[in-house]
Amino acid sequence: MHFNKTLIPATLIRRYKRFLADVTLTDGREVTAHVANPGSMLGMNTAGLRVWLEQNNDPKRKLKYSWKLAEMNDGTFIGVDTSLPKKIVAESLRNDAKPELQYANVKPEVKYGENSRVDFLLTQNGKRDCYLEVKSVTLSRRNALAEFPDSVTKRGAKHMAELAGMVEQGHRAVLLYLVQRNDVNSFAVAGDIDPEYLRAFTNAKNAGVEVLCYGARISNEGIWLDEKIV
Repeated sequence: MHFNKTLIPATLIRRYKRFLADVTLTDGREVTAHVANPGSMLGMNTAGLRVWLEQNNDPKRKLKYSWKLAEMNDGTFIGVDTSLPKKIVAESLRNDAKPELQYANVKPEVKYGENSRVDFLLTQNGKRDCYLEVKSVTLSRRNALAEFPDSVTKRGAKHMAELAGMVEQGHRAVLLYLVQRNDVNSFAVAGDIDPEYLRAFTNAKNAGVEVLCYGARISNEGIWLDEKIV
């Protein structure tokens, strides 16, 4: 998935109110950027961090910049925008789907469960319907280990139960964690951050919900689905 426009570098001043960040552009101007990430953004919200912004010219949008990537001191890129994994996975499903997700028909945002929507419903004659939920992973507190979530997520735990319900009805249910950073090779649930999410995750797996974790190829040009992470 290519970014809509060429990203521009900046330096983080502070992130606040969850969806706002003040940054300094290379010409010295200070601007406020939109942050499409409701999590804590642990490990990538320190003042002085190099960030990459996408500029927009939409007169209806109050903020003219969106924070897309964080760049760590060692050159590691981290995808900040939690809405992008759905777009990245959608592109993969249409063009070069992983073997376990190859279906003829892909429908996004389908109602299911109790007043919820699943990210994708995959269907094909001769195959069980597949309910696919995608999660964005950015947290890493230990070397080479990615973790989810980075804050308490009641909504995430609710989705687990609803996916398990789809399995009970005879369908496939898949939870896909997309790791938006290129310095990890393993994955775990951060049960110390959200014990309820860990319980829901464990119950869902025991009920037959499939768990997949994939890495991403990230640059300041775009983000693409990469190889499976254990």
